[in-house]
Amino acid sequence: MTTRRRPGRSPPDSVHAIERAWYQGAAWIQLLTPLEWLYRFIVVRRRRAFLAGQGARYRAPVPVLIVGNITVGGTGKTPLVAWLVEALRDAGFRPGVVSRGYGGQAPSYPWVVYSDTPPTLAGDEPVLLVQRTGCPLVVDPDRGRAVRRLLTESDCDVVISDDGLQHYQLDRDIEIVVIDGMRGLGNGRCLPVGPLREPADRLRQVDLIVTNGETSTVFPRAAHAMTLEPGALQPVSAATHGAAPAAGPVHAVAGIGNPGRFFATLRNLGYAVIEHAFPDHHAFQAGDLVFGDGLPVVMTEKDAVKCRELDIGKLWYLPVNATFRDGFAQSLVNLLERARLQLNNPLENQRAG
Repeated sequence: MTTRRRPGRSPPDSVHAIERAWYQGAAWIQLLTPLEWLYRFIVVRRRRAFLAGQGARYRAPVPVLIVGNITVGGTGKTPLVAWLVEALRDAGFRPGVVSRGYGGQAPSYPWVVYSDTPPTLAGDEPVLLVQRTGCPLVVDPDRGRAVRRLLTESDCDVVISDDGLQHYQLDRDIEIVVIDGMRGLGNGRCLPVGPLREPADRLRQVDLIVTNGETSTVFPRAAHAMTLEPGALQPVSAATHGAAPAAGPVHAVAGIGNPGRFFATLRNLGYAVIEHAFPDHHAFQAGDLVFGDGLPVVMTEKDAVKCRELDIGKLWYLPVNATFRDGFAQSLVNLLERARLQLNNPLENQRAG
């Protein structure tokens, strides 16, 4: 299908230029190498301090599982966290989730999130997770404080931290890194010369690597391929009536880290996509979604949670579900069982603390 673009409140051209340099190559980005050296020095020193046991950090009485990434931009963490909640329930665990709550501004922290919590308070991703899974969830920039509140509000026996790989004030038992299979690690350089938050060798230290989609990139350890399976289009609000469009032209709206993946998914489903890319976590207004031609508007589920109160017809969202075809679930359960045994062993607790 032919792709057309119409202007939205897209990220600045400078952002696109930097991303192209990271993933497609550009000589000018090398001018920023001294800043990369400084950045690497800081992040490596923070990591070493954590491994040496330096600095105050919170050790939860239950296993803590971190889901994060080492690259800037969307990699598919939120669908994975939703999958983890359901998979752990199926395995007999009682999972809860903590998050920074990026994009939200709660009156105070820690803040307990419910299905009807406005995304302006908690952020779009936490609200989506609660609506999708019904899991107990607390947001707080201080992840340790969020975990303490979560444990008082629920009977969860395992905590999933949505993001927070580099938040070393929270001790952790399992680290899962999610990588965009299509874009990989880009040029393999750290910010600002490349997209990496930490050097690529950090992948040797995590417990599990998940790639969002198949990849030809070779990582320091074996990776599990995650596939995002699209579901049927769903109405964003009661203002949308009638049958969902099965094909043809649609306005595709995405305020996520990697909108190109969403647009490609719609094209693969048979839609003629008119692209509208917005900044990640964009706060949508009605004017962003009215294009004056009567065509349906399709958005991501993460964007939809911020648009349910908008009185706009022909507004749909595309849910996606993470799936795995290998033994990822069993590998995760084995790691959690081992972590639980270590937490119940005083000698292991003394070593970890």
